[in-house]
Amino acid sequence: MKRLIPLFALCIGLPAAAQTPQLILESLVAKAGPASVARGEQLYRGKSKAGKTADSCVACHTENPKAVGQHVKTFKAIDPLAPVAQKDRFTDPAKVEKWFKRNCQEVLDRPCTPQEKADFTAYMISVK
Repeated sequence: MKRLIPLFALCIGLPAAAQTPQLILESLVAKAGPASVARGEQLYRGKSKAGKTADSCVACHTENPKAVGQHVKTFKAIDPLAPVAQKDRFTDPAKVEKWFKRNCQEVLDRPCTPQEKADFTAYMISVK
């Protein structure tokens, strides 16, 4: 029955109920295979020579994904990335995809693979 509610909301044109980070991860894992927290952390902390705006996620989001960050070009504050510190992170599939699309392009100069998305999300969920 729980799976029918989002489908019903979609059919009548209402926004689907917010999901949990775990459900978002499960959806990503279904496309990519098992996620790795270690690979996700490596993606978060790793440097990219291809980056357009930033050379890593930590350039804007800080070493601590529970902390408020700051965009390297606009200097706008960025809410914490970890769901433990920002309760609505990784709860809206459309927003998750939007930010992966934008940030992967800015840091890696390419789209993230399904595996990278799953790994990154697994790491963020693991942050306590």
